[in-house]
Amino acid sequence: MQVPRSAKGLKFVVLGGGMVGVCVALEMQKRGAEVILLDRDDPGGGTSYGNAGVFARSSLFPINNPGLLVDLPGLLTNTRAAFRYDLKYLLSNLAWASRFLLSARKKTFQETTVALDALIRLSIRKHLELIDACNESARLSDAGWMFLYRDIGRYERAGLLRTTLGNFDVDTQELDGTALHDLEPDLAPIFPRALWVRDSYSVNDPAALVKAYAAKFTAQGGKVLRSDVRTVSEDLDGVEIVLADGSLLKADKIAVCLGPWSKDFLAKLKMSVTMGFERGYHMHFEGAQDGANAKILRRPIYDTQGGYVLSPMTKGLRLSTGVELAACDAPGSTAQIDLAEKAAREAFTLGERMDPEPWLGRRPTFPDSRPAIGPAPTYRHISVAFGHQHIGLATGTGTADVLADLIEGKTPAIDALPFRPDRFIRHFG
Repeated sequence: MQVPRSAKGLKFVVLGGGMVGVCVALEMQKRGAEVILLDRDDPGGGTSYGNAGVFARSSLFPINNPGLLVDLPGLLTNTRAAFRYDLKYLLSNLAWASRFLLSARKKTFQETTVALDALIRLSIRKHLELIDACNESARLSDAGWMFLYRDIGRYERAGLLRTTLGNFDVDTQELDGTALHDLEPDLAPIFPRALWVRDSYSVNDPAALVKAYAAKFTAQGGKVLRSDVRTVSEDLDGVEIVLADGSLLKADKIAVCLGPWSKDFLAKLKMSVTMGFERGYHMHFEGAQDGANAKILRRPIYDTQGGYVLSPMTKGLRLSTGVELAACDAPGSTAQIDLAEKAAREAFTLGERMDPEPWLGRRPTFPDSRPAIGPAPTYRHISVAFGHQHIGLATGTGTADVLADLIEGKTPAIDALPFRPDRFIRHFG
């Protein structure tokens, strides 16, 4: 049993400046550690930049749920905006793909929903506290978000989602076309049914929120370094990090929060990671802003058959695609965003594209759709926090709280066992 140890005075380095890494840095700083946040880019410039900006309790419902096997034949046609794949990548990553499908079984699904619900609830509460402390409340909306259905049959087949959300007391409201129009009058009347997830929040600029959190970290004495890492080594006393310029950084402990790049990084430390990359694209659109003819989207919407999420952002309307299974750094493709745009234009007035090309992000996903949070296998001073699939922005704060408790040898506020890293991380040295 680990003896509780205060983080006060601990020299701590966080690798990764996305939402998860920044939140870990803030939490460890709050507990008295001397923290350095290390990334090759500015905070919020990676995967945390491109997402729908939603903090949703409904995210406890993973993609690999029992209904996935029913939808699988249609998904494998590789023609939908919701799901595309590189066959060569899938064949080379069968260990992940097979275990991902096996995790759609009822037992694993139920374990995942319980674990994610606890993490999401903790995270939302802590986000609200942190947003208030950073004076960023103007970025936050409490209007919830919506699942939209283009035909009643599809809505009825989504019964497991509604039942599951009800079992976890997620505040939802079922809408017919008239009720949907009352809430979103500028949507085209092509959705006879919708599910409004009311106890969810959204932010209008995810990257700006990460930067605001990072600014709070530095204002409180934290240090941000921009550099690649050449090598990492551990001895009995701590960790040594050699940076790209050859300089040496010493720490008592480090946390690896590198998102999709964690897999390659941990390979250097002789750890294998069974993880996939649910890549996704986004594009901003100017919408219709012509005075009385302006069209307004009041909250993020998820067109379940169109396979996209459309979110109001400070830059315009952000159109986010579904999943593309491909290698982390494989070249991008416009096929998915083009399909999503076509479907979205049937539902809402998008206006012109605002970005020169689609943004591409990589969502790191473990087979059971739960992140890895805790000590790295066989290491004394190295912890990990990554693999949050689509919900890293939403769950960064709760992840940081759980990880900090584990580092200090305390019992976390939620059950950390479902997130233990050795589920899919193995040491091969």
